[in-house]
Amino acid sequence: MATYEPNLPRIFGALSDPTRLAVVERLVKGPASVSELSDPFDLARPSFLKHLRVLEEAELVTSVKSGRVRTVSLAPDALGWVEAWVGEHRRALEGRLDRLETFLGQEQ
Repeated sequence: MATYEPNLPRIFGALSDPTRLAVVERLVKGPASVSELSDPFDLARPSFLKHLRVLEEAELVTSVKSGRVRTVSLAPDALGWVEAWVGEHRRALEGRLDRLETFLGQEQ
């Protein structure tokens, strides 16, 4: 079994929801207030805050409250583990495909 960051299942779980994925995609552009983030969605504020809590628990986002405004930011290197995991699996698959290509070339 491959080794991976213990938080990786939580990260993938958080990103599997379309609302949370859209929030992360928006935060790639830069920090935003909770109001800005929730505007595109037809969700009650408590429901939207649950989505943000899932993202925070997965360590994908951080938030800071200043007065009455809570600003949410993408966590530094938030997607680094995902990138590393995908890269590792891509290299393994490419290696198998290269060996298959070599094998098929020898058969001809």
